[in-house]
Amino acid sequence: MITLKELARLCNTSPSTVSNILNGRNNVSDKTRARVLEMIEKTGYKRNYFASSIRRSESNIIAIIAEDLFQFSTPPMAEAIMATCEKNHYRTVLMNMRMYDRWKDTWYSDEHKIEEVFRPILQEVESIHVDGVIYVAGHDRPVHCFPKDFRTPAVFAYAYPADYRFPSILMDDEKGGYDMGRYLLSMGHQKIGVITGAPGNLHMIYRLKGYQKALFEAGIPYNPAWTRAGNWEMESGYAHTKELLDAGVTAIWAMNDQMAGGVYQYLDEQGLRAGRDIAVAGYDNMVISGYFVPKLTTVELPLMEIGRRAAETMVEMLRAQDKQATGAQVGADMETPHYEPVLVPSPMIIRDSVNRLG
Repeated sequence: MITLKELARLCNTSPSTVSNILNGRNNVSDKTRARVLEMIEKTGYKRNYFASSIRRSESNIIAIIAEDLFQFSTPPMAEAIMATCEKNHYRTVLMNMRMYDRWKDTWYSDEHKIEEVFRPILQEVESIHVDGVIYVAGHDRPVHCFPKDFRTPAVFAYAYPADYRFPSILMDDEKGGYDMGRYLLSMGHQKIGVITGAPGNLHMIYRLKGYQKALFEAGIPYNPAWTRAGNWEMESGYAHTKELLDAGVTAIWAMNDQMAGGVYQYLDEQGLRAGRDIAVAGYDNMVISGYFVPKLTTVELPLMEIGRRAAETMVEMLRAQDKQATGAQVGADMETPHYEPVLVPSPMIIRDSVNRLG
């Protein structure tokens, strides 16, 4: 007997689309519906009503696929997604790809590694017939792993699909860098050293772009000699601090709090103090930043807000599917949508580590 997956393959569509047709849902184009019904008649496909009843008892499920729960940014987003889904009467299943645990930071551009882990997880998601998928990334970048024929509603948190065919919720790194630049300038600092994250990383690129915009608006030229490429680790903040102090900067902005911790360590060894002898700022607002001495001025990552908005977007998409009588149908043969990323602002957290000059 032919299975639902085999029927979907013969129809050149996804199992979820075939299931939607069998369940009488309207979120499928007339052309696709006719093709599937014709193939059902041709193959003599018989529905497994026992399995169907099990799937129906597991409806209202949203899958959360996390690249790695070990990443500090993932738990707040996952928690906000779960809380928002629960509030809207959806259950969640959480699937952890463990990408950083498996391969540290060597997998970002390795399609084979990503496919090796992602494909079986996606097959499992489709097998339990979830209503939607929320993909939670470890850092901002384009994601290529979703197949072209994937028709289950999906939303991306902290990353975006390479083809923009699903909604995505990201933090506004450019605005965060701009706000930090404006703040340091407002405190009288014009010779500002910057310790960036890893070269090519989108967080680093957009934060630096925003910072440069703040300098430009203030009529202050950007000096690349005061910028050093870090790697997000404390050691790189420590290593670059001496160079920047020797260059005569009055402030050091590290693009994450870990590197700012390295700056603090070097200053302490030299008998210097942040907020008195030199201004120091970070980014992320990790818990430890509030316990630095002095407490660190930084930018907060809006992780809970990203998770909440991702879940709300998913709920809106699912509700829209149930109102197909009011508009165009959504199906495999409809024009692929294009979604621009939604940017969530990152608030400044002003503490004691930036002294005023003059």
